[in-house]
Amino acid sequence: MTDSSIIDWNSPKKKSALRPENSFMVDLSHRYGLLRFSGEDAQAFLQGQLTCDMREITAEQASYGGYCTSKGRVLANFLLWQYDQSYFMQLPLSLCESMLKKLSLYKLRAKVTIKNISLDYSCIGIAAPETLNIFTKFVETLPDFSRSLQFIVNDNASFVYLASNRVQMITLAKNAASILETLHQSIPLADINHWERLAIHAGTPIILPETQEEFLPQMINLDAIGALSFKKGCYPGQEIVARTQYLGKLKRRMYLCFIAKTDELGGSDTPNIINPGDLLYSPDMPDQACGSIVNAVESFGDGFDALAVIQQSSVDDDKIHWNSLQGPLVQVKCLPYPLPQ
Repeated sequence: MTDSSIIDWNSPKKKSALRPENSFMVDLSHRYGLLRFSGEDAQAFLQGQLTCDMREITAEQASYGGYCTSKGRVLANFLLWQYDQSYFMQLPLSLCESMLKKLSLYKLRAKVTIKNISLDYSCIGIAAPETLNIFTKFVETLPDFSRSLQFIVNDNASFVYLASNRVQMITLAKNAASILETLHQSIPLADINHWERLAIHAGTPIILPETQEEFLPQMINLDAIGALSFKKGCYPGQEIVARTQYLGKLKRRMYLCFIAKTDELGGSDTPNIINPGDLLYSPDMPDQACGSIVNAVESFGDGFDALAVIQQSSVDDDKIHWNSLQGPLVQVKCLPYPLPQ
């Protein structure tokens, strides 16, 4: 894709106003990048570095995963798939180069090549109430819609079936403009915030520079979304992560939240934006923060949808405030999946 086509497709003039039930597509390539791992030792190398079990990633099955420090704190989390004898890692563009350098330090004599290919491929998010119609346009054999994170390959593009209402398409950058033109005949282009709102409602976090090294994998529910395996061998931080699982008591978990812009429940009004890393407070912990924002995006309503890691005792107390004890109340909502006990 040329620079002019990128600018054109991300122009506000191309984007449509949406309602929650609308179908839409999003050019993800300006927010997320790709690292490719190739070579005969690629799987073994990643198995010794990541929280997920690489043996479960096949040519037909993608997975979420994470990468931790030696202290078990998450440096990045991502989506992984296998294609053409290589592994592809999708993560925020802001973390691609630092992750490439970090992982390259541990290659040693392993026969693996790590390359940032963010400019070579384009990723397109497609959201629709019924994804069946999307696949019928591109593939001959429909996926098993009862199983998420399936990877489907077609001649001109590949797909990750994320959920019943979300599909991600991966294509060579040079083909992206024509595919977007074709899709745009029936699906409006939207701002990426609409896509990230769906990810928040799905309970899928994204670690950003502001929240690196803040959380253990279980705190951001990586164990609940299949990104954390306790049946594999060692990886950085594995001992601490396993000790927390089997011997410790996890005091903080990630929750789906809503923060109203106009607080009618006794707190102050919020500003125009809520950022990752913003702190939360509760009367049961008056001397310190009870949690922090992982991801947040403006809601269709008068407020913000967010994922936040919160002290579980504060959730039980049900009096959590954004930014200060005098800030607006944080309403905890139900996640779409159960939290492991």
